[in-house]
Amino acid sequence: MKWLNPENVVALLTAVVGVAAAVGPFWYERRVPRRKRIGYRVQMDTPIGGDARNGHGTVRLGLFDDSPDMSDATLVLIRIENDGAQGISAADYTGPDTHGLTVHFTDRTVRGLAVTQTNPEHAHLMAHFTPAAGMRHDLNRIHLPKVPLNRGQHYKLLVLLGEGGVGSPVRVTGGLQDGDVMPNESTTPDDKPPLFSRPARMITVALAVCVVALATLTVLRDNAAPPPMGCATGKLTVTGSTAFTPVAEELAEKYQQQCPGSEVTVDTHGSTAGIRGLDEEGRAAQGGSPPLIALSDGPKSNGYPALRESRVAVSAFALVLNDRVPLKGLTTTQVRRLYAGDIRNWKQLGGPNLPVRLVSRDANSGTRQVFQRRILGRGEPANSSQDCVGPDDSSSTVIRCELDSTEQVLARVAALPGAIGYSELRSGTGPQGLHRLRLDGREPSIEHIGADGYPYHEIEYAYTYGSPPADSLVSSFLAYMTRGSGQDIMRTHGHLPCAAPEAAKPCAGE
Repeated sequence: MKWLNPENVVALLTAVVGVAAAVGPFWYERRVPRRKRIGYRVQMDTPIGGDARNGHGTVRLGLFDDSPDMSDATLVLIRIENDGAQGISAADYTGPDTHGLTVHFTDRTVRGLAVTQTNPEHAHLMAHFTPAAGMRHDLNRIHLPKVPLNRGQHYKLLVLLGEGGVGSPVRVTGGLQDGDVMPNESTTPDDKPPLFSRPARMITVALAVCVVALATLTVLRDNAAPPPMGCATGKLTVTGSTAFTPVAEELAEKYQQQCPGSEVTVDTHGSTAGIRGLDEEGRAAQGGSPPLIALSDGPKSNGYPALRESRVAVSAFALVLNDRVPLKGLTTTQVRRLYAGDIRNWKQLGGPNLPVRLVSRDANSGTRQVFQRRILGRGEPANSSQDCVGPDDSSSTVIRCELDSTEQVLARVAALPGAIGYSELRSGTGPQGLHRLRLDGREPSIEHIGADGYPYHEIEYAYTYGSPPADSLVSSFLAYMTRGSGQDIMRTHGHLPCAAPEAAKPCAGE
């Protein structure tokens, strides 16, 4: 199970503890049967005689000095309360005698007692403590009446004891229908009350341990490169745009490094050829989606309805000129005149006496289609030269050759005096011997597309045949490219990912 990792396990445990802490009390309140309960606790047990057996005598003043046999006397204060979930009536006591509870003092004898109640709202309880109701004491025991107690009500017994030491056990016994008589754990007046109950402390510690463990795992793995979203295995071929080949190759390399078991091959022959090949593969698959992605400089034509598009990035393009021609920029009108054959020598534009040589891409090239659509507004002139140096036919008015890839175009323009061509805007320096041209006074830059309207740009598309399965390598690689860390790779190559906020308008075609 891919989700089963330390971070997820700790996060799940944290969630379980949190939900249990929130839901547990409500569940207990509604589902656990409500029991009746009388709780008791000793709030004070202190010597008042000068010869106490625990070794801590007291100073005796007043009546204590005049009373006989007070040397070993002790005072005990006991709180008896209804700390259960329901009220207790006199009928709930199950003892056969008239009394309901019995207080036992081990090794001590009862000499006298008083019942106290400091809450005015509970003063009516005092009427129950009469001999007729079963109130009496005998040797080391006190018998208490069947006192009805609403939830939270209590009374106290102040007992004078002798013949025993401080701290001797004290027990309260009695029968209670559907309930218990038990000591409770409330604090005495001299004790410091706890800030949290025991369950609260346990839950707090559990949550703290979970949070610390999760934070530790996060810190330890912070420097590790996260894997692409939804790594998948299998084989995949990326075809199409040669202008986007450097990006595709690095994307494939990094994806394979981070996703063992995947094999991504980049085999590009131009946007049009890639789209055509994808459509043919899809038809041959007979309803399936082949493991193939076609990259295209610009949108496909309408003749491929089965292909589904993903907008990947905005790519800027540039005109490149051989360094023997020192011009730094051209206008769109001048570019159109060059490709129409109206300008045949660079000296017509203030340059050296060199013939204009147009180095173009073949008909399958998406880069060529972008140039024609964005700059020329029409098709390029016919191919007239095989070597790009001179026309094959002396009657040709334009020297123009076609090459198979962007790399070939750049290499030929750099080597041939007077040559001009076009390519996508790469972040690297490219071959020596050529330079980029400003267009209508605007620098070729991806940042200038939205800022000052640099016109020579296009959306880079990724096409699949139909919708590939969500767990396929095709879907995973597309997600890595468009939403994952592949965006950083595209930026390093001079492309602006469509997922970036600043690419919203260009990627929408605005």
